[in-house]
Amino acid sequence: MEEVERASEEDLWFVPGPTEEGPDYLPPGPRTQPKENDLCGDWQRAEASCAARLARVAGRLGALDDRLRRGPEGWRHRLALIEAAELSWFVGDRIGQDRLALWISMHLSGVQEDTSALARIGWAVRRLAGGPGPEDDLAAFLDRRDPESISDDEEPFADRAGAWLDLMTRAAELHPVTRACMGFHLWRLAGLGQHSDQLEAAVTAGRVAAQEGRGAIFAPLAVGGAGGLRVGGSPRDRLAGWLAGMEEACLTAMRHLDDIEAWSRKAETRMSALSGKTPPALRRILAEWPLVSAPMAEALTGASRAAVQRNLAWMEAHGLIREVTGAGRFRMWRAAA
Repeated sequence: MEEVERASEEDLWFVPGPTEEGPDYLPPGPRTQPKENDLCGDWQRAEASCAARLARVAGRLGALDDRLRRGPEGWRHRLALIEAAELSWFVGDRIGQDRLALWISMHLSGVQEDTSALARIGWAVRRLAGGPGPEDDLAAFLDRRDPESISDDEEPFADRAGAWLDLMTRAAELHPVTRACMGFHLWRLAGLGQHSDQLEAAVTAGRVAAQEGRGAIFAPLAVGGAGGLRVGGSPRDRLAGWLAGMEEACLTAMRHLDDIEAWSRKAETRMSALSGKTPPALRRILAEWPLVSAPMAEALTGASRAAVQRNLAWMEAHGLIREVTGAGRFRMWRAAA
């Protein structure tokens, strides 16, 4: 009987054999959201590993802060325009400094230009140039509010903003530059993403990084290129790329201020023989704006069109400014620094 049962079992070839332990090739299950303390710990370890580079970048930012504190108010506005224009290329809006200058100064745009993109970059200029910081009231800083009707399954923006601010508060022991990098990369994790989220995140991070400054309202992140904003990977990799990009941006901003300061001294010396209020007003405008048109100069200085055009022609003839558009109409000049 036992032989019959054993034979019948051997005939059941389709019955699976005993399971064996082997490598598990199945993909991992859904990831759980990391806890806030774990996130802060990751960034603390990243900061410790980049301590030397962080100290060098903090020194660069401190030198820029001191330079802006001692310089004219227009320098802050100039750097804000340049930074916002560079950020527009980073987020894909591609707004040149000439178009941005016309929009900010006179609210002018071309027929085929995207006014919503200009408005977004104009917001960036205003936030980079001054006003309360993002950690005072993030919703007011971003000009974002929930619509009157919000679905039950959608979290109110105030709650999402509060979660991001709470995370930044938990990371208060980190250096402001590290906190800025962390806040930028955790922007979408907090549910703050929308069409212009990268622009908002970058502007907010620039203000956070310079929160201890007295002259620099924001830390440059994109002046000369936005490579530090594109680095992914672990918190250490992100912070290392962030520091490299910020150091290059600070150096570029300092060189730019050196050039415009030298130009201002040269222009003042050469224009000393000119009389009236228009020459010094034009010098101030050209130091404050990267690009200037005749209608812009007229609106910003309050001088007549004839006086503005006469002085612009004199400055161009004496090598102080350079026309950059190459067009007969809508011409724009920049300081020949």
